[in-house]
Amino acid sequence: MAVSDTSEPTRRDFLYIATGSVAAVGLAATAWPFIDQMNPDASVLALASIEVDLAPIAEGQSITVNWRGNPVFVRHRTREEIEAARATSLDELPDRLARNANLPANEPATDENRTINEAYLVMIGVCTHLGCVPLGEQGDYGGWFCPCHGSHYDTSGRIRRGPAPENLPVPEYEFISDTRIRIG
Repeated sequence: MAVSDTSEPTRRDFLYIATGSVAAVGLAATAWPFIDQMNPDASVLALASIEVDLAPIAEGQSITVNWRGNPVFVRHRTREEIEAARATSLDELPDRLARNANLPANEPATDENRTINEAYLVMIGVCTHLGCVPLGEQGDYGGWFCPCHGSHYDTSGRIRRGPAPENLPVPEYEFISDTRIRIG
């Protein structure tokens, strides 16, 4: 008598399936604490985004806020600073990419591509050479100057002279009102 493929499942088949299911659930329950510990803790999530009130920042003034452990420069630029930044040719720039997280990666480093609102420049204040914090309203271009190795940035945060390879990065941010931004 031949064994047919259409035979009814046996008690042994049921035990194999039940044992495999219990083992899979046990493995998942054992692995979950290890997987869950890789999630960021509450202090990191709290810094994922911050809101900044722009109203108290006078024209020509800068503030520094802390976001994800990095200084972020927020500058209310003067008309002269905006005009100087817009008058700069891309040919004069060592780094011709905008480095703006709000735009595609290959956008040119025009002043318009470095800001959302031309009056306010928002950028991460970490020198792209070795991670120093540049000093504001200094250097040969009236923007930022990194005294550690001599990198000069203009009023749009673009590298103009020195060893820094890239422009100061612009973080992802948005205006949530006329005088408030959310970074992150």
